[in-house]
Order: sequence, then structure tokens, then C-alpha cells
Amino acid sequence: MKIKCLIVDDEPLAIALLQNHIGQLNTLEVVGTCSNALQAAQELRTRQVDLLFLDIKMPQITGIEFLRTLRQPPAVIFTTAYREYALEGYELDIVDYLLKPVTFERFFKAVERYYSRFSPKESQAATVRPVLQEDHIFLKTGNKYNRIPVNDILYIESVKDYVVLHRADGSTFMAKYKIGDMETTVSDKRFLRIHRSFIVNIDRVTAFTLQDVEIGKLELPIGNSYREMVFKVLKDGV
Repeated sequence: MKIKCLIVDDEPLAIALLQNHIGQLNTLEVVGTCSNALQAAQELRTRQVDLLFLDIKMPQITGIEFLRTLRQPPAVIFTTAYREYALEGYELDIVDYLLKPVTFERFFKAVERYYSRFSPKESQAATVRPVLQEDHIFLKTGNKYNRIPVNDILYIESVKDYVVLHRADGSTFMAKYKIGDMETTVSDKRFLRIHRSFIVNIDRVTAFTLQDVEIGKLELPIGNSYREMVFKVLKDGV
């Protein structure tokens, strides 16, 4: 089941950025956006909200004032351009405090903190290894197995305890697996580990040097410990 998120911010660009970040994680979904605390109060009365992304400086009522009014608030991550409210925020038992502009890496860490506090079973759900069958791979998220065609994958990236599959259509898919498990699973399907954080689809490589591998306009670094093996495999065209 996806984590239901509500975004409260009076800046449209800040809302759009968070929507984009949330859209990259298939375990989260945005159920609503609000430009002020009064709208947020109405949303919380009518919707199930698991995680609230809450700006601090807003018209009429600040995010901190609003949070103090809630008798049973959902989990809260503050998003703000101001550092000075951090201590007050943590005194309200928030999950995290994000400074704008919020990078995806910092956003991702905040979500991980949410899982560690409120959804331990979910955060441990991917002890199941990836499943490879013919021309596709099954990756487990929650109780669901997601079917990903192998040939659609350009490369696989490690992000903390997750892997991100970058696909030919420009989309990504994230699941909680170790990159070593992914390497073992796809090694027989012309995939090659080039770095501690990257596995590439050999058939999608357009150029390479001793330092990096190119997939179209994208350059991915080759790790020092992988260099000799990577260069041999790509040079021989195996």
C-alpha cells in the first residue's frame, strides 16, 4: 500500500518539485496539495494522509502554528528556506527538516527516516531477491511484484539501500534491493557492473574510455577496481 502524502506550501514551484520527487518513488503518492494551512486542515478532515510535507512560512497561519493545532497529526516533514526553526520543529517530533531547494538525495533520506520510524516492515520488505524470467525481471515493492522488461533497462544505479532502474523511455523504477543482488540476477543478460554504484546494459553502451562508459549523452564513471575487467569485456564485445 502506498504512503499517502499531502503537500502544503504557498510556493507553486516548491510544490511541483516535491511532486516530482514523490513521483520517482513508487511507494509514495500525492493525494493533495494546499497553498495554506486552512486548506490543509480541510484536506486532513476528508482524506487519509500518512505523511505531511509542510512549509513553515505561509500566510495566515505558519506551519508550526498549524501543526500545534492538530490533535492527531500524521507524520510531518518540514520544508522551508529558513534554518532557524529547526530546533522548534524537532521539538514537535517531526520526521525531518528539509531546506529549500530540496534535492532528491536529501528528500530520499527524509523518506527513509519516515520508513524507519513508522513502517519497519515495509523498509525490510525487500529481503526477497529479484526474480529473473526469460526477458523480464520481477522486483518486489510491498506486496506487489513489478514486471520490468530487461531490454528496457539502460542502467541500474545504487541509491543507499535501494536500486534505481533507468529505462529507455526516460522513466525510472525504484525498489529496495542491494545492487549486489541485482548484479547477480542480471549478469547473464549482458549487464556489466562498472562501478560500486552502477550496472550497465552492454547493448546500450555507445562509447567508452578507461574512465567512463557512455550511453547516448550520459556518462557513467568506471570504478578503479572494475576498470581492467570492464575495458576487456567492452573491447572484446562479449
